[in-house]
Amino acid sequence: MNRAHTNFRALPLLIAALLTGFSLNVPAADKSQPAGPVATENSWPMFRGNPSLTGVAPGKLADKLSLLWTFKTGGPTKSSAAIADGKVFIGGDDQKVYALDFATGTKVWEFKTEGPIESSPLVLGATVYIGSGDGKVYALSAKDGTKLWEFKTEDKILGAPNWVKSDKDGRMAILVGSYDFKLYSLDAATGKSNWVYETGNYINGSPAVLDAITVFGGCDAVLHVVNIQTGEKVKEIDGGAYIAGSVALADNRAYYGHYENEFLCVDLLKEKTAWTFKDRAFPFFASPAVIGDKVIIGGRDKRVRALNRASGKEVWSFPTQGKVDSSPVVVDGKVVVGSEDGRLYMLSLKDGKELWSHEIGQGLTSSPAVASGKVVIGSEDGSVYCFGVKK
Repeated sequence: MNRAHTNFRALPLLIAALLTGFSLNVPAADKSQPAGPVATENSWPMFRGNPSLTGVAPGKLADKLSLLWTFKTGGPTKSSAAIADGKVFIGGDDQKVYALDFATGTKVWEFKTEGPIESSPLVLGATVYIGSGDGKVYALSAKDGTKLWEFKTEDKILGAPNWVKSDKDGRMAILVGSYDFKLYSLDAATGKSNWVYETGNYINGSPAVLDAITVFGGCDAVLHVVNIQTGEKVKEIDGGAYIAGSVALADNRAYYGHYENEFLCVDLLKEKTAWTFKDRAFPFFASPAVIGDKVIIGGRDKRVRALNRASGKEVWSFPTQGKVDSSPVVVDGKVVVGSEDGRLYMLSLKDGKELWSHEIGQGLTSSPAVASGKVVIGSEDGSVYCFGVKK
């Protein structure tokens, strides 16, 4: 475990100081975000679109979409895509990272790792960062897939990397969690370790970033709040049960679901649960989207829900025919999400009514990536699909 000493009497003041002045309640292009990769109308450079992992895409999306192209990988595709500079980047169970032409789906390059890839890519400048089941973090050239560096952890990496910027020298760092119980901060240019924070069990999701802190959960059933510059513990909050997905951060609150069938909103300033939602006895593995007065979440009870952000009360519920481990993306008043029933759904953000769906056939545990009026998603059938409006 991380042994950094903390003055618990000073914790409320410390967290308040770390969080003061930052509030994210609009799409990823919000000016309060630090300079770095966040979703724009034409790009989706990282898992959930921005460092706070709120799952919101700027831009427009038509009410009805058509299949534009598919690309066949060598195995199931659970990784979620990143989109930047005219390319789609995605990993597969065939141990490969692919770069595809966004317009046509044609392969630009591939890079072979030594394990299956569920981690989603992060595109930072001209570099693609991704974790693998072989326990390594890879930095690859976005242009041609050349390996720039690799960093070895002690177990597999399932969650996507996130990014932060140093207060001291402006250098970029990559945050990534591993099944070796540790969160790593790595220098983005060299791959050298800045610091390591140890938890009590596996880290499944991607660490969310809010100003000076990162917040994440794992199989130790703890919500960890860590200083991103030093790696020192700010606070540990009881998570209720083990947390398989990633946390979304907005307005000094953390939103997440856990394995014991509850979805929670935790007030980071007051250090307590603001509300809890529980319906049926099914766990939450997907990560939420947070926008306006709503939180959107998929569950293993085969439903997509909108909850009131202030109270946690259900606003609407949409039934699918399979588990929803795919994390929803909100764009242009619509919710886009996959289900293990083999369908990609587009729902109305206002009332949850189905606007459009497409039957792929096999399960969708990958989460959508949305940019330029298109949706990209991977499938258990081993293919990557791109939907949009045909010209």
